[in-house]
Amino acid sequence: MKLVRYRLPHQEKPGILDSDGQIRDLSGKVPDITGEYLSPATLASLKGLDLTKLPLVPGKSRFGPCVGRVGKFVCIGLNYADHAVGAS
Repeated sequence: MKLVRYRLPHQEKPGILDSDGQIRDLSGKVPDITGEYLSPATLASLKGLDLTKLPLVPGKSRFGPCVGRVGKFVCIGLNYADHAVGAS
C-alpha cells in the first residue's frame, strides 16, 4: 500500500497508488494523511479497500509531503552520537 498526498502546495489531498501506479483519491475515506490517520486501525481499513472503486485522479499530479501537519521533527545525525550519549 502506497499512500500519497497530491495537488498544489498547502492544498494536498490524500491518495493511494493502485497496481498500475495511478493515483486514486482517498479524500472520501480520510480527510488527509496525518499522524492521527496513520493508526493501525485506519491503515487496516485502507488496506481492505477495493482501489478500483476509488476515483482515479486525472492527468499528472504533483506529489506533496508524505505526511501532513507535522508538528515537530526531531533527529540526531550519526556524527553527533557521542554528544547524544553524553547528554543522556
